[in-house]
Amino acid sequence: MPPEGFEGKHDTVDFWNSIHLEMISRGFFQSNAKNPLAIHPSYDRWAPWIGNETRKGDTVLNTEFKKTQPSTSSDEAQLSRITEDRLLDELTKQKVGVVRKLCKACKVNSKGSRLDLITNLRKKMKNRHTYDKIFQSIWGASGGWSVILCPHGIVYSIKFNLRAESPRDFADLLLSWKHMPNICVYDFARGLVAHTNSRVPNKDAFQPHDGRLAAPTEENIEAALNRKLQVSLPWLHVKAENPEENAHPITGSFEHYVLYDKFHEGNTKERKEFLRRIQLVPELHGWLNSQVVEQFFAKMRRNNYFLNSMSPSTHVFMMRNIVHHHNSDTNLQLLRQQLKRGHILEHLGNITLSAFGQAVIAQVAQPSDKQHDIHQTEEHLEEAVDRETISEPDTLKVQCGPHCELLTKPETTLASRSSWCTELHPNQEQLLNYVLDINRPKDELIVRTSKACLTRTDFWTLGLNQEMESTVCVCRQ
Repeated sequence: MPPEGFEGKHDTVDFWNSIHLEMISRGFFQSNAKNPLAIHPSYDRWAPWIGNETRKGDTVLNTEFKKTQPSTSSDEAQLSRITEDRLLDELTKQKVGVVRKLCKACKVNSKGSRLDLITNLRKKMKNRHTYDKIFQSIWGASGGWSVILCPHGIVYSIKFNLRAESPRDFADLLLSWKHMPNICVYDFARGLVAHTNSRVPNKDAFQPHDGRLAAPTEENIEAALNRKLQVSLPWLHVKAENPEENAHPITGSFEHYVLYDKFHEGNTKERKEFLRRIQLVPELHGWLNSQVVEQFFAKMRRNNYFLNSMSPSTHVFMMRNIVHHHNSDTNLQLLRQQLKRGHILEHLGNITLSAFGQAVIAQVAQPSDKQHDIHQTEEHLEEAVDRETISEPDTLKVQCGPHCELLTKPETTLASRSSWCTELHPNQEQLLNYVLDINRPKDELIVRTSKACLTRTDFWTLGLNQEMESTVCVCRQ
């Protein structure tokens, strides 16, 4: 149990520094049991990881110790009563062996597929004794990860649970954030709203309409059921002109909604919960990937064979490193995707991070009367270009530099209009004419790499102008 007066606040910098110190100190001690710097899981010293620019400060929340305490609040008591649908949903995530073992413990037929076993358990769950046994088996388990990702797959927060995941874990993370997101997607949306709002009694964390997209009137519910209700949230695309007080700095809105991911929309039978569906928001419908967390976990399962055999401190250390590389690779991939779509390729070097960590493209400086600088794309240009008589657009067409190298890289050259419509400047035209000149020696070495050499003949195989067919054919059957 945690010390008396403990409120679940942890110094995340101190915790992660102690994890790093333990990893370093292992070279000086024979075993982890004898290492005085070893970190062992405890309710009062087990902090989640939240990005430095994402969290409010160095103090973050982890109130897992309250999972073991009897609830005194009526809201908490109602929340702790897990519904049958929620329990069955968690049951479907278990392996067949676990479900079969549970069937035997509940004296239920343990033969058949996993779906057959779950169906048998569901019929038996009408009995309170069986329900409690299944609850203890599933919810009484320990461990697991609670993660918060953006729709692109970047992990912003991760919490290493000592007991089974619940809305409390996500509330701990969100209440530790500097700016709570305007839209949260969760498989138990109603539970997250009830728990989080109960912890912020003076002002609901999720509002208006308890985090629903519209007031839970019969008219709105019927419209949502008939797919005639649309709730537009324009600030998701363009920041609100008149930002509200304490609004999110990116959207300018103080509204906070909790929606169900598409896979778990049917978990609840309450009619008013239809107002939490993604399809009601035109700015999200067809674009938002609500399964990004499931995809992340599917990717992480390949690491379970070695992560599960590690000590708790080593486990969190390795997970933090894996998440770091995952975020770096995902960011790089997203940047390359934007570049392949033709988003100002020559300005790659001007991409920087805003105060909110967003990747932005800096504006090109306006040409002056005398001298101007051409910003590099991948490397710093050592000398400025004299532009006394040439304007900047003309200079970019004449000068051959890193922007030309970028346009010809394999990863940015593809069958798209951005590649086909690229205009060659005179230097490029001269080089192309030299390489494809049929009057020059065909065996002349043009390109030499560590693995191959290309001659003029190799480039001729791509086809000369006189060998190209410029007509368009439409084939029909």
